[in-house]
Amino acid sequence: MDEALLRSLTPSVLTVLVRRGADFAAAEDAVQDALVEALRIWPADPSPSSRVRSSAGEPLRDAKGWLITVAWRKFLDTTRADAARRRREDRVEEEPAPGPAPALDDTLQLYFLCAHPSLTPASAVALTLRAVGGLTTRQIAQAYLVPEATMAQRISRAKRTVSGVRFDQPGDVATVLRVLYLVFNEGYSGDVDLAAEAIRLTRQLAARVDHPEAAGLLALILLHHARRAARTAPDGSLVPLAEQDRGRWDTALIAEGVEILQAALARDRLGEFQAQAAIAALHADAPTAEETDWVQIVEWYDELTRLTDSPVVRLNRAVAVGQADGPRAGLAALAALDASLPRHAAVAAYLHERDGDLVTAARLYAEAAHKAPDLAERDHLTRQAARLNAHRHH
Repeated sequence: MDEALLRSLTPSVLTVLVRRGADFAAAEDAVQDALVEALRIWPADPSPSSRVRSSAGEPLRDAKGWLITVAWRKFLDTTRADAARRRREDRVEEEPAPGPAPALDDTLQLYFLCAHPSLTPASAVALTLRAVGGLTTRQIAQAYLVPEATMAQRISRAKRTVSGVRFDQPGDVATVLRVLYLVFNEGYSGDVDLAAEAIRLTRQLAARVDHPEAAGLLALILLHHARRAARTAPDGSLVPLAEQDRGRWDTALIAEGVEILQAALARDRLGEFQAQAAIAALHADAPTAEETDWVQIVEWYDELTRLTDSPVVRLNRAVAVGQADGPRAGLAALAALDASLPRHAAVAAYLHERDGDLVTAARLYAEAAHKAPDLAERDHLTRQAARLNAHRHH
């Protein structure tokens, strides 16, 4: 069974049910049931729908249409027992005949539904990652650093909140942008590759919404995606930015990202995604790591700090200060931050190594490895600690 096909069809199937009048929570349950049914009966084939047959035994080549039909029937089966049974059964007569589904892509509209103003930003992000992004509740809980049961309750409450919302009511653009960036990052480094889908949806959003931050986000993720091939070695290990083979960067994506960013900045409505994209563009513009314009990067981090007042931004700024003004200056900037911040120990290790304190750096690399959020980062930091310890003993 081609699970990538299911992942790509899930949002559009869900939106069809919502447009037909199903409430959001029941529609999502019905779609999940249809997906389970598809996994059960579709053969392991790159084009599984070519072998699926209808209830009458006829070949059914339209996978989306099949999923819509099955999901709608499962929705009706579930709701027939309600007090509104007669009204529900009337919908059976209105059910369109099975056949090719329309090509209209409602995925973006579903993002807006999941980012409804009645939801908190955290709930909107979680619901969208579950309903549209296709991530499991466990993956989302890990991203939020909360127990899985807590996240399941949050998603259930969010589904109930938007169940009565008309499908054509838009949500908050800023929340949708945060959602898309989270989906991109999950696809970039997680166990589900959603980066291409996040780029596709962000392109749609930037084309449809007059919002410079939408263009800023598109520029940012294109610039990040351009470096993707160089971020890991053949053995899967992480390659730091300074050590990446810049010949493997996608120059077409970089040029597109820079052009989009320049147009957004020209509107003089600076936002956090535009500032992040400007930093990424400066990295992409440097022929070598040594030629990076760290002074200008620090200036952009100052803008980003003003816009967000984020501790994570201040942490990244400390690295940039360490490059622009020397490791002591970087350590001074780091000293003002909470040591419990994610990756604080890794930044401290890097700055101490550049300052020549290899003993402290090795200890901090080992500490950072212990706190690393994933295996690839842990292995990278462990190797850094081992490298310094070996150097000390020679």
